[in-house]
Parts: sequence; structure tokens; C-alpha cells
Amino acid sequence: MVATGLFYVGAVLFVNGLLLLGFVEPKAAGVMNLFVGGLQVLTPTYVIFTADGDPALILTGSGLYLFGFTYLYVGIGLLAGLDTTGVGWFSLFVAIAALGYSWANFTLAGAPWLGVIWLYWAVLWTLFWLVLGLKRESLTRYTGWVTLLEAWITAAIPGFLLLTGQWPATTMTAVVLAAIGVVMLVVLLPTLRPPKAKTAEAGEGGPAPVETPSDPAHART
Repeated sequence: MVATGLFYVGAVLFVNGLLLLGFVEPKAAGVMNLFVGGLQVLTPTYVIFTADGDPALILTGSGLYLFGFTYLYVGIGLLAGLDTTGVGWFSLFVAIAALGYSWANFTLAGAPWLGVIWLYWAVLWTLFWLVLGLKRESLTRYTGWVTLLEAWITAAIPGFLLLTGQWPATTMTAVVLAAIGVVMLVVLLPTLRPPKAKTAEAGEGGPAPVETPSDPAHART
């Protein structure tokens, strides 16, 4: 059941990444956020209520609420046209909590691969805080690409492989994931550069700069 939720987290991160890159309209993305946000609230509720006091299952379920609340918050905000600072600062809370869940998976659950994935999410939600909470629009494209890639690396692919029983839950998997994450963050650094302004002929004055429009998804996941 948790693997199913993880797979659809990949779907909503994919849509939100495209939103940040300007390929999806805000209200269109809002609907998907509500779908997955609802799923990520119902799933951990079921897991916790049927855990029979198992602390490991309760811990797993509690972490899923971070995603459910984020996507519901984003979905409602996109559909209602709300300011993004609320979900931005909530993202900082999620990023800090993700460090705790990463530690728990490394030390208590014996799942280092999942610990690495939580570190991915800590980085991603930190970027959401910077873009949505602090309005650092220069990070929008970078955050969009990180979101798009993490959709597959941390959620869709692991979720599907877990559903089919093919996911290698080993220490080597954790090492490979960590290496991919570092490479991803470095390779995407060029997206931090602002797009070059276009120019147009302006009579005898020569080329005149044309204002480049701001990112259409400048403060929305």
C-alpha cells in the first residue's frame, strides 16, 4: 500500500516539475495535487490504524502525511490563487523533518536506501521553501528540473519496482542513489543562469534589448 502511494508521488512531482518549468497551467496541476494529496492522507491513516502498535509502521505512516499535507496545500493554493508563502514555509518544516526520517531509516529501520531518498526530499523541499516561501525566483528553473528528476528517481521507479517485488533494498542501492543525487544537483547548476535577453533592431540606435518575461510558474510547485 505504501509503495502505491510512492508511485503516485512520482506522478504529482512530475506534474509539479512541469508546472515550475512553465509547461503546465497552475489550475490544471492543482487537480492532480488534490488527488495525490488525498491519497497520501488516507494511506497513512489506514497504515497507522491497522499497525497494531507497531512503531515501525507508525513511523512510516507518519512520514507520509508530510507529502499528503503538502500536495493538498499546493492543490488548494493553485485552484484558489493563494499566495505561496504558507506552503513555502511549511516546506521548510518538511525539509527539516525529512532529515529526521532519513536518520531513522539509516539507524532504526535498517533501510539506508530509503534514508538516502529522504535526503533527496530534504533537498527538494528546501528548494520549495526558497522558491515559494522566500520568493527566490532565480531558483525556479533549477527547482523545476530537480523536481522532475526526483519524480522518477525517488518515487515512480522505486514505487513500481517495490510493487513488482524487484526493488533491490541493499546498501549498494543506497550508494548508487547517493551518487546519482550528487551528479544530478551538479549537472543542473547551469539552469541557475537567467535566460539571455532577446534583442530587436531599434532604428539608428541599433539593437535594443527586449524584456524577457518572468517565469510563468514563478512561485508555484
